[in-house]
Amino acid sequence: MVSSPPAYRQAGRREWLALCVLMLAVVLLAVDATVLYLAVPALTAEISPTATQLLWIGDIYSFVLAGLLIPMGNLADRVGRKKLLIIGSTAFGIASLIAAYSPSAELLIAARALLGVAGATIMPSTLSIVRDMFEDPVQRTRAIAVWSAGATGGAALGPLVGGALLERFWWGSVFLINVPIMLVVLVAGLILLPESRNPHSGRVDLLSALLSVLAIVPVVYAVKHAVGTGLDWTVPATAAAGVLAGVVFVRRQRRLPHPLVDIDLFRIPAFTGAVVANTLAIFAFSGLLFFFSQYLQLVRGYGPLMAGLAEMPVTVTSILVIAFIGFLLTRLGRGRSIGAGLGTAALGLAALGLAEGLPTYWGIGLALAVLGLGVGVAMALSTDAIVAAAPRERAGAAASISETGYELGVALGIAVLGSLQTALYRANLTPPTDLGAADGAALQDSLAAASSRLTDPALIEQAQHAFTGAMQLTSYVAAGILVLAAVIAWRVIPSPTETQEQQHVGH
Repeated sequence: MVSSPPAYRQAGRREWLALCVLMLAVVLLAVDATVLYLAVPALTAEISPTATQLLWIGDIYSFVLAGLLIPMGNLADRVGRKKLLIIGSTAFGIASLIAAYSPSAELLIAARALLGVAGATIMPSTLSIVRDMFEDPVQRTRAIAVWSAGATGGAALGPLVGGALLERFWWGSVFLINVPIMLVVLVAGLILLPESRNPHSGRVDLLSALLSVLAIVPVVYAVKHAVGTGLDWTVPATAAAGVLAGVVFVRRQRRLPHPLVDIDLFRIPAFTGAVVANTLAIFAFSGLLFFFSQYLQLVRGYGPLMAGLAEMPVTVTSILVIAFIGFLLTRLGRGRSIGAGLGTAALGLAALGLAEGLPTYWGIGLALAVLGLGVGVAMALSTDAIVAAAPRERAGAAASISETGYELGVALGIAVLGSLQTALYRANLTPPTDLGAADGAALQDSLAAASSRLTDPALIEQAQHAFTGAMQLTSYVAAGILVLAAVIAWRVIPSPTETQEQQHVGH
């Protein structure tokens, strides 16, 4: 005989209002990862970054976040998730002011790194507070779907926010907007958010925290340097250093009574499959978006605001996902739903690659809508699978693993797909032999540099064609990555339906 499912504490009005505060913080962090995309042409004209500096400006934020999320998630479990979120929000506002008024590429990169440090204190705290507030599995899934809509929708909303600001203000305004929003998060968070922590957590092991950073940062640097600059001695050296630190880190975690990362969690198929699927999904999504905004402005000729509006289908459909998450879980189960979402996103990316070569916008808009729908489903359910697999008192640690995968996917997506896009762009160029050295360097550097320096319409048109061809190939590569992620999710993540899960819990 099957017993009825256990009674969980139901979240009330206060919890849902608190969720809105957390989603606002997540939206802001996600917007900050992509808001610069539309500012690239204006930023290039103002502070003249090199192509390499431009990539660093784009991904140093997620790069630092990925390195610090694990120690910060564990710190949140120990000192209090609300407390760390409040501290991080304050620091984020200050770092935004520095970024907004940066007079050079070097200072902007440093400011973006500081934003990453502050963001690392906020991200795992938001998700672990959601896990603590919503005990009921059905409510938790819906709450995490809302949280995920903030993450994916915010990433897609970044270009629209940036476009609206850039129509009227200088490029630094895309950072200045963070300050009043963070003030709202601070005030509302102090009033509405509950404090929670792991009552059995030990001290944060500083050596493990250092090893986690040393395991992630050198590997990302090696990939970025190899794809962007080429193979030299630093690539195997830094990659080996990262792998060695990772091995030492894992061994240390197995010996500690209170590890930073519970390695045994990765023995759970739902957890491991969800982390891999989540990381690969955001890898393909963010890596493509970084250059897509430039394509809309520099190839299609859209203004910043129009380009942001053109990307709205991704935002809208990724938010609409909330309405039918429960239906998918009931019909397909978690693993198959995630796989179907990733497969849908792959279809959207492939269609986007085709549409980029067509003269009208409608194909692009439809492809973006399909992409947002698929990524929204995959992100919401894979995040829920990761958090649900961990004990409640380890919510911060599990959330940090989820967010590390997310931010690592963003950093690697921009580094790898962005560098691939740049390499394909340069391979498609055939500069005239009599072109001056300065103009030739601008043409080879990037489409943004070519558009701001060159005056010959034929050369600019050649650069646009080269950029479009590179975008199309990059879209197809990203679609292939999502197909791989879909297969992993479908085969590895268990797929009991929502009803079956409740019956299982009731035994």
